[in-house]
Amino acid sequence: MKARFGLIVFLMKLRLSFYFGTIAAMLVVANHQPAQAQQDFSKVEIKVTKVSGHVYMLEGSGGNIGVSVGEDGIVIVDDEFAPLAPKIKAALKNITDKPLKFVLNTHFHGDHTGGNAEFSSEATIIAHENVRKRLKEGGAVLGGPVKPSPREALHHTDGDAVIYFQESNVLHMGDDFVTYGFPFVDVANGGSVSGMIAGLEKALGMVPQDVKIIPGHGAVSTPADVRKFIAMLKETRALVAAAVKEGKTADEMKSDHLLAKYDDLGKGFIKADKWIETLYSDVTQPVVEGAPAPK
Repeated sequence: MKARFGLIVFLMKLRLSFYFGTIAAMLVVANHQPAQAQQDFSKVEIKVTKVSGHVYMLEGSGGNIGVSVGEDGIVIVDDEFAPLAPKIKAALKNITDKPLKFVLNTHFHGDHTGGNAEFSSEATIIAHENVRKRLKEGGAVLGGPVKPSPREALHHTDGDAVIYFQESNVLHMGDDFVTYGFPFVDVANGGSVSGMIAGLEKALGMVPQDVKIIPGHGAVSTPADVRKFIAMLKETRALVAAAVKEGKTADEMKSDHLLAKYDDLGKGFIKADKWIETLYSDVTQPVVEGAPAPK
């Protein structure tokens, strides 16, 4: 096979690497975006944006899809919802007639993995072993049940990841970076604000500073956008940490409108009060040996 698909998976502790061509996937501590509410997918249109080189971004409903066109096939990053699979396939055909070879899952939430079963007959699905476990067993996100995925949606696994397309200099960050405001950090499924900060800084340190960035949700971005996002994470966490030292509870912080400076960010999916709860949990949870400390 002559595809230029290169997958380098950097595990945070083990630093294992797997090579297949020109894509690099760097494991980071994932934050997770839950699947969106039920909707009429017949009205969803797939927007195609050329990002750089051989890489495109598809926007429909759910997480952004990255597309890399190689010499004899395609790699996509995430696959939105199952009902959108025919529209996604049509959009891919408009880019190239080459076959789909691999689907990379950045994490397990349904708005990023819902199409796995639809694409599994033609492509190998690659993800972290924990993604496979959660897709297989089901669980809960934001208190809502997540049903197990069908058997055909489960393939080879190896990383909750952000994906770096080296040749085109494009970084797909999954939901570790979003542009809709405060992020959803799935604490119940292993996410943490401290881990997100460390992961984002690690990712930025591993790519050129002129890289183009595909966020989990939102428009194509730049490293400056990610650094601004990291600064917000650190600043809001510091505010909550200071309030905790003063003996305040999360409810008192909400009543005090502790994050009033960031009101605009609370107009999206995650409201300010929910973000305070997430930060409070991050600040007050016991320190795990070897876990990254926020700078």
